[in-house]
Order: sequence, then C-alpha cells, then structure tokens
Amino acid sequence: MSNIEQTVEQKLQALWDLQTIHTQIDKIRQIRGELPIEVADLEDEVAGLETRIEKIRGELDDLEDSIVTRKNMISDAQAGIKKYEAQLNDVKNNREYEAITKEIEIQGLDIQVSEKKIREFEYEIRNKTENYEKTQAELEERKKDLAVKQEELDTITGETQKDEDVLVEKAKEAESHIEDRLLTAYTRLRGNAKNGLAVVTIDRDSCSGCHNQIPPQRQLDIRQRKKIIVCEHCGRILVDEAFAHAEEHVHA
Repeated sequence: MSNIEQTVEQKLQALWDLQTIHTQIDKIRQIRGELPIEVADLEDEVAGLETRIEKIRGELDDLEDSIVTRKNMISDAQAGIKKYEAQLNDVKNNREYEAITKEIEIQGLDIQVSEKKIREFEYEIRNKTENYEKTQAELEERKKDLAVKQEELDTITGETQKDEDVLVEKAKEAESHIEDRLLTAYTRLRGNAKNGLAVVTIDRDSCSGCHNQIPPQRQLDIRQRKKIIVCEHCGRILVDEAFAHAEEHVHA
C-alpha cells in the first residue's frame, strides 16, 4: 500500500508504531547513560594532552639546539681570542695593539652573552621538563580513566547493541510507511522534545506529553481518527488512548 492510499487512521498508526520503536531505542540508549559522552570527552582530553606534550617536546628540542649553537659560538669566540692574543706578539704600534685588544674584548663580551643565554635556556628547560613530566603523568591518568570508561561502555553496548540494531532496522521499515511531510514533522518534534516523544496519547483527559487539559470536543475529534491533530500547547501529535492499550496488549 502506498502512503497516498493510507487513511488518516493508518497514518496515525504508522506514526505511533514508529514512536513506539524509537522509545524502545531511547530506553536502550538511556541504559548507557552519560558513558558515550564521558568517553568522547576523555578521548578529546587525551588528544589535547598528547598535543601539548608534543609541543613541549618540540620546545625542549629547540632549546637544546639553541644551547648547542651558543656553545659553538663560545668555542668560536675562544678560538678568536687565542688568535688575536697570538697577534699581540707581532704588533708594530699602539694603533694595532688597541685594535686587537678591542677584538679580544668583543669576543669576550660575546662569550658572556652566550653564557647568559645558555643559563636562560637551561632555566627554561628545567621549567618545561617539569611541565612535560606533569603533563605526561596527567596523560597516563586520563588514559587509565578512558580505558575504564571504554570498557564499561563496551560491556553495556555489547549487551544491548544487537537489540538496538534490530530496532533501528524496524524504525527504518516503519519510516518507509510514512509520507515525507509527516516524517519531517515527526522528526522535528522528536528532536525538540526532551523525552523524544513526538506522538502521544490522551491520558486522563490530558496530553501525556505536556499534561495540559484537552477539551472534550477535541478529544472526540482525536478518537474519531479523521484528521491529524496536534496538542495546542506542545505541538505533539495526539492519538487516542486505544493506541497505548493496543500496544500493552501486544506486549502482554
């Protein structure tokens, strides 16, 4: 039977059937609780810590390279001083002597600057190494937490996944019997509802979704199943209580 040939009652039945399946899926997912979110958050945290560790490791490598560079500059300067000191023995006048001693002085200053820089780099290395070790320890703790939560999730998922897969297939089949316009409205309503209920029954003369009273004439219209009626307060699609009783009879 095509969707076009469906009566309003059949359309309502198809919507109710889909809602019933989705409610069962929701219950299975509620069993998992916040675990999937907790696992995802821990995965993000682990990835963030790994990125931070990688960054610190790169900074430490750069500092080590800078120390090597500065030590090489000191060696070059020391070699320069020896060369200039040897030249002092061959100076012919005060002008040459002053020029050479000036070069020795410059080389000496370069050594002092490089030694100061090395001390600064070594101080940074100590701080960054401490930060690195602290972050590494934090990473190990988060990895342990993740392993525990993942194991919990895997256990619960393993127990419920088969049932969920069957229901998801049933939901797809049920959706194929609902016209696109109604399915779009249903999906929107379900997405906006905290409890995932887009189709609800009359319960004690009220909408079982928002618990607001339904006027008697409107209840009569709903029970006649001649048109699709939504709650004036919450916008959910309303069906009469017979749908719920039929469902209870099926599962009894």
